Amino acid sequence: MKVVLLAGGLGSRLSEETQLRPKPMVEIGGHPILWHIMMHYSRYGFSDFIICLGYKGYFIKEYFANYVLHRSDVTVDLGSNRIDYIRPESLPPWKVTLVDTGAETMTGGRLRRVGHLLGDEPFCMTYGDGVSDVDLDALVAFHRRSGREATLTAVRPPGRYGATVLDGERVTRFEEKPAGDGGRINGGFFVLNPSVVDRIDGDATLWEAEPLVGLAQDGQLGAFVHDGFWQPMDTLREKSQIEALWARRLAASHGSVVRKVRCDFATLPCRPGPASEYRLQGINPNRSLAAFGQVGFAITPELKLELGGRYTASRSRNDVDILQFGVPIV
Repeated sequence: MKVVLLAGGLGSRLSEETQLRPKPMVEIGGHPILWHIMMHYSRYGFSDFIICLGYKGYFIKEYFANYVLHRSDVTVDLGSNRIDYIRPESLPPWKVTLVDTGAETMTGGRLRRVGHLLGDEPFCMTYGDGVSDVDLDALVAFHRRSGREATLTAVRPPGRYGATVLDGERVTRFEEKPAGDGGRINGGFFVLNPSVVDRIDGDATLWEAEPLVGLAQDGQLGAFVHDGFWQPMDTLREKSQIEALWARRLAASHGSVVRKVRCDFATLPCRPGPASEYRLQGINPNRSLAAFGQVGFAITPELKLELGGRYTASRSRNDVDILQFGVPIV
């Protein structure tokens, strides 16, 4: 299933960062937020991405054109104009199609411009500036069961301020940033049938306006309810929040920890052993950051490894396997 990523907007509310680069290239933990979103999809087996470019789209083209170069040791032979890659990092098995959809095109128009690349099957689409730990397998299954043309992920927006809980004039407790007002909003992470493209008139069409409204009026828009982690990055404040959350999780993750791991795909096999039992040491990512990271684990055969997740490479160091995962593990 293909994944369309909307990555062409101006990001004017994050102008402190986007004067120099497009918003999807703003970094969290040393990686563009676009990369974090793609890694979340990759965890569920999605590998065919179509990225709709616009404002400063050449940054994104250059990022992927140099992706292997920047993650490898290299030998450059100037005489023969040749570059040899030495010990490259394990790389995600992605196919990335980068399409210039216009600097001023609206979200619906961007989708229409890549319509010829979508094929006849349902596809995923989301925005290039919001992260979540939404269960993509469950989302796709929900869409297929519903029989509707479109499904969006309905989330509660994170609260901006902490709440003071009162009993009359007495303060009883404080709540740290409760979620919004209880209402749900469009959180992106769509699953769509190709027929939705026919509802888009042209470049000036906002996806969230006529197309979504029309789908809802026709009974063709489903809502997949997600109560887990979801965070947009519309402002510098929200960017700082995501970075702080990332940093706190990493700071708390050092040392030996036990985590359930999923392991049904690998370019190299897991170490064989009775009952597939392992002990994990290294990063301990919080479930809320399931969209993030590239994490290494040392393993020894002590505690059970739950089969099911994905890693992309394996190497040995001092007789202990090092698994390089594409994403943090649930």
